Amino acid sequence: MVSHVTRAIPKMGAVSIRDLRNHGGEVVDRASRGEQVTITRAGQAVAELRPLARPPLSPETLVARWRRLPDLGLAALRADIDETLDARL
Repeated sequence: MVSHVTRAIPKMGAVSIRDLRNHGGEVVDRASRGEQVTITRAGQAVAELRPLARPPLSPETLVARWRRLPDLGLAALRADIDETLDARL
């Protein structure tokens, strides 16, 4: 569902100060989802709002995720690759 606020703010990377004032939460939500938003005053870019870098995952978390991955079956993987790619490569 698209709210009236979402339709009010253009989905481009620039937002006027007025739109930022009136729809600040929506603009921040867009930035938190990864969009870099340029704030404009009288049509001129004056600031940028961008998401913060996420902290890197710990080695323990990476290992735990790796252990939950399904077994690929190397023979089936090789067969899929051979079927997809030109055998002369």
